[in-house]
Amino acid sequence: MYGIKSCDTCRKALKWLEAHERAYRWHDLRADGVEIEQLQRWLAAVGAQALINRRSTTWRALSEAERLRAGDPEQAAGLLQANPTLIKRPVFESEGRVQVGFDATVRESL
Repeated sequence: MYGIKSCDTCRKALKWLEAHERAYRWHDLRADGVEIEQLQRWLAAVGAQALINRRSTTWRALSEAERLRAGDPEQAAGLLQANPTLIKRPVFESEGRVQVGFDATVRESL
């Protein structure tokens, strides 16, 4: 599970995983960073629309030029690596599958 410690949705997901005795490994995107190759895999798997949090404070603080970079998968990966708070959270990666968020569909698959 990839997320940010201060994210309410990530904390909710962690509590759910523990309550349902699901094994996981925590990776803090802000503290531990994320490799560009991994971001490219995520973008290929779910797309920029699902992975980039366009409602975040970080997104609103970006320049128009930086926002345009989000449309190009290769440039989007660099933008996300430089600004991990732009990544919608949590991200679950397991058995080659990537899921973003923590809605009922994600919970069912976990």
